[in-house]
Amino acid sequence: MKTTLDLPEDLVREMKLRAVLEGRKLREVATEIFRRGLAQPSLQTAVPTQPGVIQNRVKLPLIQGLPGTPKFNLTPEDIDQILLEQEMKRFNEACGH
Repeated sequence: MKTTLDLPEDLVREMKLRAVLEGRKLREVATEIFRRGLAQPSLQTAVPTQPGVIQNRVKLPLIQGLPGTPKFNLTPEDIDQILLEQEMKRFNEACGH
């Protein structure tokens, strides 16, 4: 099937170069690239099993503190303030203050 695509010039240039280096047609290289891309699972096409439930969620590691270590309940605002203070400290050190 024939179709027309508007692709970025640098992308087409890379595909043409690959075709020449591999002794293949541009059509073959493009087909291979499209097939490989479509074979990858897409998070955007994941359908929730229940309302409000997201599949393919990234699972972050749980880091346990040492026994007896005080626990903190940090809000996003607390973390923002800590990061801002660290950034200001590095800036002042870089400026020689």
